[in-house]
Amino acid sequence: MKNGGQRIWLELAIVLIVAALIKVFSLFGGLVERAYSTSVYPVISVVLRAITGWVPFSVGDILYLAVVIWLILRLVKIVKIVVKRKSNWQGFWQGLVKTVIKTAWVYVAFNLLWGLNYNRYGISYQLALKPERYSTAELKHITALLIDKVNAGRKALGDSTFAFPPAKKVFMLAAEAYDSAALQYHFLHYKCRSVKHSLFGLPDNYFGFLGYYNPFTGEAQVNTSVPDFVPPYTTCHEIAHQVGYGSESEANFVGYLAAKASGNPVLQYSTYADLFSYANGELFVRDSAAARSNFRALDTIVKQDYRKYRKFLLSYKNPVEPLIRLFYGEYLKANNQPKGIETYDEVIAWLIAYEKKYKTI
Repeated sequence: MKNGGQRIWLELAIVLIVAALIKVFSLFGGLVERAYSTSVYPVISVVLRAITGWVPFSVGDILYLAVVIWLILRLVKIVKIVVKRKSNWQGFWQGLVKTVIKTAWVYVAFNLLWGLNYNRYGISYQLALKPERYSTAELKHITALLIDKVNAGRKALGDSTFAFPPAKKVFMLAAEAYDSAALQYHFLHYKCRSVKHSLFGLPDNYFGFLGYYNPFTGEAQVNTSVPDFVPPYTTCHEIAHQVGYGSESEANFVGYLAAKASGNPVLQYSTYADLFSYANGELFVRDSAAARSNFRALDTIVKQDYRKYRKFLLSYKNPVEPLIRLFYGEYLKANNQPKGIETYDEVIAWLIAYEKKYKTI
């Protein structure tokens, strides 16, 4: 028992030292960029996707489900012990230490497998772009450009009878978009595709998730139960996480770069439609009359798509979602994204910086 106790404390010391070293390393963005994100991580990500990519379902979702079941069973066991008073202080502290050890190892694995990407220099460094605070005039300008792109993109798809391709085709188109983008931006090279349907489509709808990346399996999961014009851009966004961009605003922007490079109207319409929502939503806060005027300027079919999506969101509105958003926002803040959920909206600053430099979106 004594030797067992010593081993526990030794393991605790080791894992805490490793976690501390990772935390110190993460403080140096340039070092993370060079020594991890563009050297070690690409190898890790390809290996993970090679292991899980061939499986037709989401291995990561099964893993998450197994963890949830284990936690429930563990909680039930703890409650039984407390109720029957079969525990003592020594047992309590040992259990607590074991929990800390497991949590710390998860933290270590998360960061080594992907999480350090939250601390890299990223796309700003690679494209020499500097997103800054923008004026209302700049916001109106970029929104006007997006109106043209959204309308043109929808017209390129044809009339209202157009049927968006099935999810597997969308996943393939998004992966091919990165092949096109890599011709211009070599750092967007994407090998060993691994994009899956989320197995939690219904819960995702209630929790407000369109997609997510699993750092432990390398898979990108996409919620395909939403209106069909939404998943194409979501897929581009999640692949951006696979390529190594942790920040949600960067993943949005990298997804935009891929869709733009693809020349594919399905990807481009989905992307510009989402970007317009971000921009016009921000404009509504600053100038609601201008935002309403922008919506009226949209193509009739585009308006129908937005209304369909809004109706969809309202049908799943529930009191739990704000709590989920709160917790997720705190997670983002803890991972170098101080604006939390609003980080997604920061893609507009990237877009404005890009348009200033290249005179196009």
